[in-house]
Amino acid sequence: MLEIENLTKTFGTQTVISDISMTLVSGKIYGLVGRNGSGKTVLLKCICGLTRLTSGRIILDGKVVGKDMEIPDNIGAIIETPGFIKSFSGYDNLKYLASVRKMIGKEEIVSAMEKAGLDPAMKKHVGKYSLGMRQRLGIAQAIMEEPSLLILDEPMNGLDNQGVQEMRQLFLKLKDEGKTILLASHNREDIAALCDTTVEIDRGKIVG
Repeated sequence: MLEIENLTKTFGTQTVISDISMTLVSGKIYGLVGRNGSGKTVLLKCICGLTRLTSGRIILDGKVVGKDMEIPDNIGAIIETPGFIKSFSGYDNLKYLASVRKMIGKEEIVSAMEKAGLDPAMKKHVGKYSLGMRQRLGIAQAIMEEPSLLILDEPMNGLDNQGVQEMRQLFLKLKDEGKTILLASHNREDIAALCDTTVEIDRGKIVG
């Protein structure tokens, strides 16, 4: 599904990711843990094609990211804080995003919002959403085009206990459907409850 081969990323003289290799297979949830500044988010951005590698390769479904494709089209992602048009409703935000690739229509958008615990008919502007509601909308955005690989950077941010439980159930259901999930989290309970395999990064290197 996803192969990372000897990935290194530097910014000037600073090495943020150092010679990381790992393989992700379909139908598994992988946990990515590490302190702030350990390199987790940079690694996720590299996988998504948002940050160019200094050296190494990322291969998704047999295609090399940055060579065979600039931005992988089979990835859904939340990285850092999801950004939306504040004057649009949640549905209209997703409709706008869906219009970029024209892969899905109203039915898929509605389904994704409902899976993430949002009402597609709600007219409230995203600018008036709570942090938890924006996070749910980010999750809906990540899953709406049915990608095979989900990259989730702290997906439980801003969610209350009920929301956390609902999203855990959703991610486990997506795993059962054959999705591959790479989940970065500071919450050890989320990692323990969800992940088949855990990778720990420290100072840009895999340490466990």
